[in-house]
Amino acid sequence: MRTLYELPPFQDRWSYLYLEMGRLDVDSDRLIFHQGEKVTPIPIDQLAVVMLGPGSTITHAAVKSLSRNNCLLAWTGQDGIRLYAASIGGTYSAKRIIHQAKLVSDEDSRLRVAWQMYRFRFEENIPEVVSLESIRGMEGLRVRKAYAEAASKYGVEWKGRKYNQNNWNDSDPINRALSSANACLYGVCHAAILSAGYSSSLGFIHTGKMLSFVYDIADLYKAALTIPVAFRITAQAPNELERAVRMECRNTFHKFKLMERLLPDIAEVLHVGNDIGESTDELEGHIVTLAAGTEDGGISRQPKCAGERRAVEESIEGVERERVSTSSLVR
Repeated sequence: MRTLYELPPFQDRWSYLYLEMGRLDVDSDRLIFHQGEKVTPIPIDQLAVVMLGPGSTITHAAVKSLSRNNCLLAWTGQDGIRLYAASIGGTYSAKRIIHQAKLVSDEDSRLRVAWQMYRFRFEENIPEVVSLESIRGMEGLRVRKAYAEAASKYGVEWKGRKYNQNNWNDSDPINRALSSANACLYGVCHAAILSAGYSSSLGFIHTGKMLSFVYDIADLYKAALTIPVAFRITAQAPNELERAVRMECRNTFHKFKLMERLLPDIAEVLHVGNDIGESTDELEGHIVTLAAGTEDGGISRQPKCAGERRAVEESIEGVERERVSTSSLVR
C-alpha cells in the first residue's frame, strides 16, 4: 500500500488534465483513457487535478487510483467551464482546516486575512492606515486597468466582464476566454487547497459559497495569469478558443511556477509557517480504537506499564471474541 511519503509533492506535479468524450479506466495498474479506438495512458503520479467533461465516464477502479495518488477529480461542464462536483484531498491532517476555521470565525482575524490577501495583489506596499473599503476600491481600479492594458496590448475589443452562465454562446470571445482560463485556475487552486488539508468553502473575502476560499486564492493570480492569457489567445482567433486557452494556461502556469507558489502563498496570507509536510503521527496515528485506550478524538497512545498493557490486550481479545461471535450469528 502506498503512503503519502511515496507520492510526489504537490509543487512537483503538473497542473491539470481535461478529458471528455471517453472512459477513464485502470489497466495493469495504469490509468488509461479510452476514446473510440484510441487508448491514452495517463501519468497519474504527476497530476494534481483531472477534469472530466461531458460524455466522459469513469470506473470505480480509476476513482480509487486517483484517490490513492492524492489527485483531485473534478466533474466539469464543457471545456472545464463550470465545476459541478469534486473529490476530497489526500491529506490525513486536520490541523490546517482547524486553523483556517479559527481565523474565519473571528471577525478581527478574518479581516486581517482579507487585508493580507488584498495587499498580496499589489506590487507596492499598502500602509496599515488605509481602510479595507479603500483597498477594495483600489483593487477594483487595478483589475479594470489590467483589462484595459491587456485589451490595448493585444488589440482586443473590450466591453466589460459580461457572461451568461445559462447560455455560454451569449458571451463574446474574450469573455469566454476569461471564463475558460479562470476555470483552469480554479481547478488548480482547488486541488492545492484540498491537497494541503484546507477547506474550499471557508473564505475570507468571498463567503457563502462552497468554493469561496478557492475564489479568494485564485484572485491573487488572475491579473498575472488568466487575464493576459485570455486576451493573448483571443487575439489569435483560434478555431477552438477554449481548448487553446486551456493549453496556454498549462504552459503559463508552468512558467510562473504556480504549483510551487500556491501552498507557500496560502500559508503567507493565513499567517502560518510553510508546513506542507505530514508528520508520522498524522500519516499513521489518527486511528481511534477504544480498546487501545485512546483519548477523546486523539491519537492512539501506548500503555504506560506492563499491567496496563496486559489490560489493553485482554480488552482487545474480548472485542475480538465478540466480533467473531457476532459474525457467526450473522452467517
